[in-house]
Amino acid sequence: MELPVTVQQALGDSAKGVSLRDMRQANQHELLRMVLLHDGQENLQAICCKDDLIDLERLNKQMGRDFRLMKPREQVRVRERAGLRELPALPSLTGWPTIADRRIDDLPSVALALGEQNLAMVMPAEEFRTLTKNADRLSFTVASENITVNLDDPDNDRSQLTFAIKKFTSLRIQQRLEDTLELPPLPETAQRIIHLRVNPNAVMGDLVDIVESDPSLAAQVVSWASSSFYAAAGQVRSVHDAVSRVLGFDMVMNLAMGLSLGRALKQPQDHPEGYVDYWQQAIWQAQSAGILSSMMPRGERPMFGLAYLAGLLHNFGYLLLAQVFPPHFKLVCRSLEVNSDIDSSVSEHYLLGITREQIAAQLMENWGMPDEVTQAIRYQKSKTYQGPHSVYARLLWLGRQLLTERGIAMGANAPVGQEIYDELGLNREQVEEQFDELVASRDKIMAMAGMMNQ
Repeated sequence: MELPVTVQQALGDSAKGVSLRDMRQANQHELLRMVLLHDGQENLQAICCKDDLIDLERLNKQMGRDFRLMKPREQVRVRERAGLRELPALPSLTGWPTIADRRIDDLPSVALALGEQNLAMVMPAEEFRTLTKNADRLSFTVASENITVNLDDPDNDRSQLTFAIKKFTSLRIQQRLEDTLELPPLPETAQRIIHLRVNPNAVMGDLVDIVESDPSLAAQVVSWASSSFYAAAGQVRSVHDAVSRVLGFDMVMNLAMGLSLGRALKQPQDHPEGYVDYWQQAIWQAQSAGILSSMMPRGERPMFGLAYLAGLLHNFGYLLLAQVFPPHFKLVCRSLEVNSDIDSSVSEHYLLGITREQIAAQLMENWGMPDEVTQAIRYQKSKTYQGPHSVYARLLWLGRQLLTERGIAMGANAPVGQEIYDELGLNREQVEEQFDELVASRDKIMAMAGMMNQ
């Protein structure tokens, strides 16, 4: 395959030393990426190793500026002008000022993702240094393998949370965990639902009474049941209708729980560009967890309602980070934008010393939420967790990868091996087909998320 004309022009004489390889055969440690930044006045392109975490705060301090990721629509225009699906790390493609991370100069050769037919251009590092001779060299990244995220050691969660809070006492965020965390108590509606869940004599009327006692919640449940996603026969006129004819007892109980908890904290004003919002992520993961659990062998299936609730609440830690670390939540958002191919837990641990999964699990445990949900939230990023209720965590992990593969911006994507399907007793082809259908109903999912956000 020939290189695109714009790439040949950007390479100039260096094109002779370039070889093309399949991305899977390229040395992953030599792959580079180029991030387009803007500060309201000037464009800047930053080049670094693909798997390194960009420390945007450090970069801005060195530059004396306030750069952040360029808006997605502007990035699309830049790519369209170059006639490329993806911009390889070549400064002359745009002609903008460029900074290159110093770690690049230690590589023996570099690989630049081309995007066309999933290829990479490989060249000697010397050639690349010539191409980037006008770029400023700065140190603004951290090797992600040097950031040790606590994925599966909950015994240290509380001490890490305490340390993270003490780390910011100079900014008067918090002083002691027990009396200054300022996390809300479990909402009354959620308390009543938890009591209902463990009551063996509970009947539909008990649930209807709880939901109807909260007019806003009742309106949302009725709107949900009336949505085109469920195509209910006849008009849904009441919560009783929603429970008895459309959604069922278990679904309404968990939906009401998720809504009640989601409204306990305000959605932050700031958010990372390019990611779907809190309620959209909640609905996507709830639907995917429900699909996967129902496709497992009958004798091995987890409880559908708890899987669905775990999906609804999987990203609750995002709201908590915004409340507990408000001055630093902005830094987290900007870091997630420029490190979209690196899992959010790496940025959060690097900046705060704790992840959203850890802090959410702590609160769920304090609130007395079902263990299945707490463990699912805590271990959803760990592929190796084998402890109690691991199946719920595994469903969230798999659901995220399948959605991300299909263009739903849920964060960094990881390859899915056949072993996880075998472990869960799932037929891969059937699962892929079901997720294709789920993503095809994107408009309905968005409408349902909009109801949650009212």
